[in-house]
Amino acid sequence: MSAPLTAARFLAALRAEGLAVVTTPGWETHNRNHKGPWGPVHGVMIHHSVTRGTETTVRICRDGHSTLPGPLCHGVIAKDGTVHLVGYGRTNHAGLGDDDVLQAVIAERPLPPDDEASADGNRHFYGFECENLGDGKDPWPKAQLDAIAKVSAALCRAHGWGHRSVIGHLEWQPGKVDPKGFTMDSLRTAVAAALAPGPTAPATKPPAPTPPAPSPAPRPPFPGRGAFAPGQSNADVERLGRQLVKRGFGRHYRVGPSRQWGEADRQNVRDFQRSRPELRGDADGYPGPLTWHLLFS
Repeated sequence: MSAPLTAARFLAALRAEGLAVVTTPGWETHNRNHKGPWGPVHGVMIHHSVTRGTETTVRICRDGHSTLPGPLCHGVIAKDGTVHLVGYGRTNHAGLGDDDVLQAVIAERPLPPDDEASADGNRHFYGFECENLGDGKDPWPKAQLDAIAKVSAALCRAHGWGHRSVIGHLEWQPGKVDPKGFTMDSLRTAVAAALAPGPTAPATKPPAPTPPAPSPAPRPPFPGRGAFAPGQSNADVERLGRQLVKRGFGRHYRVGPSRQWGEADRQNVRDFQRSRPELRGDADGYPGPLTWHLLFS
């Protein structure tokens, strides 16, 4: 179960993935929360907009239309790969879908056929409309496809999810065909590649007497929030402490990091979180996936 990110952390996660993000005025509080709960969130849902032109698409997705009030998603992914944020919270993008699909997303296993509409998708999914006519002929530029994969990976990374937490509207609600023009399996493959630790380059020996340059160590996977609960003692606590010292955030240690999670660890993590604009709103001293990602980047 994952609580939705704050709007600030949502924006920071997208930008940390290298995306170009444009915000519309008031997007952080533009939602349909008065119609039902928002969260817990379990995944990311991708749609095509059936519109032409970025300005038109953003306006419709923000304001809605005569039969469906806006916002119609959290963000619009334009042809050039720019992400336009139009709302945050509960939005009218997913509708009712298959509860068996929802359970498969939560368990991160292959999806069953969507043959019923009983589960509230607006509550449980982040939603992105992608600028495309959805006729199977309108092209999907590489910049746009790359941005769709990065958006999905950013939120999976922030929540500690895998690539199976990304689905298409056509996999959720019977009768839907979006997104049309690429396969969701190809998108999930791209998301998995983005989430995979980068390969360690082999060290090459330069001419003597210069020693070989050390290879960068791969970023360790986030062990989960439970590893840093009060009273925990494990190798990940010590690894976190040593990285904090390496990054210059170890002033609260008296004798140095250890395997035992303590108040000095929490205060040092809080100092690091306060140093990052994308984390200041949640600087409680307990590392989450985004704190871990930024600390070890």
